[in-house]
Amino acid sequence: MPATLSLDQARRIALAAQGLDKGRPAGPVTSRTVGRTFARIQLVQIDSVNVVSRSHFLPFFSRLGHYDRTILQRMSAVHPRRMVEYWAHEASYIRPEHYADLLLWQKRTWVGASRMDPGLRADITGRILDTLARSRPLTAAELTARIGHVEETQTANWGWNWNAVKRVLEHLFEDGTVCAASRTEQFERRYTLAAKVLPQLTVGEAGADARAGAMHRLIDAAAQAHGIGTVRCFADYFRTPVKAAADAVAHLVQQGRLEPVTVPGWDRAVFRHADATLPRRATGRALLSPFDSLVFERRRLEELFGFHYRIEIYTPENKRRYGYYVLPFLLRDRIVARVDLKADRKAGKLLVRSSFAEPGAPPDTAVELAAELRLMAGWLGLPEVEVFPVGDLAGGLARAVRTEADYPL
Repeated sequence: MPATLSLDQARRIALAAQGLDKGRPAGPVTSRTVGRTFARIQLVQIDSVNVVSRSHFLPFFSRLGHYDRTILQRMSAVHPRRMVEYWAHEASYIRPEHYADLLLWQKRTWVGASRMDPGLRADITGRILDTLARSRPLTAAELTARIGHVEETQTANWGWNWNAVKRVLEHLFEDGTVCAASRTEQFERRYTLAAKVLPQLTVGEAGADARAGAMHRLIDAAAQAHGIGTVRCFADYFRTPVKAAADAVAHLVQQGRLEPVTVPGWDRAVFRHADATLPRRATGRALLSPFDSLVFERRRLEELFGFHYRIEIYTPENKRRYGYYVLPFLLRDRIVARVDLKADRKAGKLLVRSSFAEPGAPPDTAVELAAELRLMAGWLGLPEVEVFPVGDLAGGLARAVRTEADYPL
């Protein structure tokens, strides 16, 4: 019979797997500390929204507190790289060992190169590869100028008006011919040949056995990052097909890497990873990015934490319920509140544009959240936290923030 775990135990397993079950390191956060955290969570999602901070910076703050963001820049842009960019859970930084496996499974054809004139595509491809073989990493705009490509600017489909060079580059990025060597301050990719970024990379034939082996490794990594979850949870982590993920789960159960368990209230087949730990209690505290790996799979979030969450960035303002850039607040083993945040860099303020408590939030929610907001403001280099009078937690939070301000950092 499968082992039975309580929902509280399942939550603590999940938090421990994500490095969110206990307080942050007491000493300085080193590149080794950041590297260990990345090895634990396997990937961080990239997003261009910079309302608080770039999304890939926030998961490390949630787990480690104040750290130097240039550590991530070195990990992703300096050889030997400890993180590389590729499609996983959307655009992501992944561990280099997952790159070849993802190449066998991630196929995104929406970039438009396949619909180009074959002769034009072949010509641009040849000139791009020849240029990148002889040059430093270049952005799409720099490559367009370097190869002398000219075309009429498109105005339809705002946000996706890529020229032919960009469309070919994204196709080459997808098939593993080119990589992102780094990103500019404006968050543009600097492209170069994949062999320059990952000189040790070897990609075998995409046969059935190779694809199955790749899926086994990806699902094993996803299950480690979850600690406990369902087939759909594990498949969603790297955005792999559910049927192939289910086959990999069955294989990993046979290998002893996954154990079927039952969790009351979780009405799907649930599996615990062999390396998952069950802490006696959870003592952590964290504001979570909307793109944090703990909140990737919304159904899992509701089943584990009873927390209904939707990103409202793309919702019209008059239809938003909680705000634009809303971060869940984790306290111990519950998600107890959510806040809509904005970094007002010009005014030197972290703005809390709304704040809402979850049903049953503990009495110390406002005090703990105020401390977390002040910690985040300090990390962002913002001297002040300002709480707007929006939401049922706003009054108590504003008082707690004023009290926190009486104590120097």
